[in-house]
Amino acid sequence: MITLKTPDQTAKMREAGQVVATMLDACRAAVRPGVTTAELDRIAAEILRKAGATSSFLGYYGYPATICTSVNDEIVHGIPSPKRKLREGDIIGIDAGAIIDGWHADAAITVPVGGVSSQAAKLLRVTEEALRAGIARAVVGNRIGDIGAAVQEVAERHGYSVVRNYVGHGIGRAMHEEPQVPNYRPVRGQPNPPITEGLCLAIEPMINIGGPETRTLADRWTVVTADKSLSAHFEHTLACTAGGPVVLTAAVGAAVAA
Repeated sequence: MITLKTPDQTAKMREAGQVVATMLDACRAAVRPGVTTAELDRIAAEILRKAGATSSFLGYYGYPATICTSVNDEIVHGIPSPKRKLREGDIIGIDAGAIIDGWHADAAITVPVGGVSSQAAKLLRVTEEALRAGIARAVVGNRIGDIGAAVQEVAERHGYSVVRNYVGHGIGRAMHEEPQVPNYRPVRGQPNPPITEGLCLAIEPMINIGGPETRTLADRWTVVTADKSLSAHFEHTLACTAGGPVVLTAAVGAAVAA
């Protein structure tokens, strides 16, 4: 069931979103060759503690960490580890969620580790562009499928593929609510509900340099590209309002224009 949020409820999600933005900013600043993904998790957990918030991820179906850290061909759900040291030229996806007074916000970034290849740098630019394009379509009167169509158009224009096994989602009292928000055009039989005022969504393009196929590692969490190609992931939580989409996980003063 799709639930719509009141302005007061959206304001609570905005509070959680600011914590998420702070977590991601701090992790981005700490990314460098030699740092472990467990250290990034520690940094994020400390920010949650100081904010009086809790992680959307820790304990979720048994997930063992505060954030997800997905490196290179890892698409999503990589588990932080003290054994995983970042290396020059890696790219790392960092996915974070926070809860304030029962309300969730969820966002992700993918960042370079030191100097990266031109191929990797372009993938990051295009995936972030796809996120902006999806957000721009989250307009009251459009449909959920308009978001995915915009993301897919950006990805495929550059010769990339969008992951189909994992999608964006509604968000609010639960981290994952209806509706699902695919990153591709609607297919026959797939729900394509209208975007209405009060709808809150997490839009999250996952884009691969190679094919869209995925597989899950033995840890039962980490999802990788089947062809071992690089993958990038960007995400924002937003509220759909009469005046247009409002990004709840953007840092104060940050621009998220399409």
